[in-house]
Amino acid sequence: MKTIRIAHLYYDLMNLYGESGNILALKKGINEQDQRCEINYLSIGDKIDFNKYDIFYMGCGTEDNQEIVRKDILKYKKDIEKVIDTKLFIMTGNSYELFGKSINDKECLGLYNFSSKTVDNRIVGEQVCKTYVIPETVIGFQNRGSINNIEDNHFFEVISGNEDNSKTKYEGIHINNFYGTYTLGPLLIRNPYLKNKMLKDLFEVLGLEYVEVSNTTDINAYEEYKKNFKID
Repeated sequence: MKTIRIAHLYYDLMNLYGESGNILALKKGINEQDQRCEINYLSIGDKIDFNKYDIFYMGCGTEDNQEIVRKDILKYKKDIEKVIDTKLFIMTGNSYELFGKSINDKECLGLYNFSSKTVDNRIVGEQVCKTYVIPETVIGFQNRGSINNIEDNHFFEVISGNEDNSKTKYEGIHINNFYGTYTLGPLLIRNPYLKNKMLKDLFEVLGLEYVEVSNTTDINAYEEYKKNFKID
């Protein structure tokens, strides 16, 4: 039995929509595979060792809190760069903007080739998407105040809801084991097939056997809830 370690980054600042539920979903999925899960809650003032953890998660925050985190996380740029292709990074809401080149022309980590801008009117609504990552439809919700200009490595193709910007039909970014999306829900609570795929890929990296699960409470809830969207 292996202990899989999760770093919940800036848990006290980037927690606008109760997205800590994603952490609970990951823990449940790991325990279902008969593996241990250790969660560390890390924020300003903590020394973050990016080699120590297998999963990094950050949720959505206010623009003010995002700016605080932006200034702090820049000191870890080289550390993140070394592990970002092998560790599992799940960034929901505006946290994933920090991995682009800039937010409102302010320097970000620059690990991916996009920039973000705030807009005057908030972008709010239910989200229905498809993704090449899994065959199942992804459902969620967005409440955001920014757009970005991602040109490739798209995570979702939007069926209904909001795209990255008015000139695209896509939302979010997925490169290797990095997943970034404005879609909330919490994302992994409402989309267990997506959560299972993320964990399956991580287990492969870690050299662990992954056993497919079905007929769990979260999968049954997903199948029932998607009826609200008239999804086959």
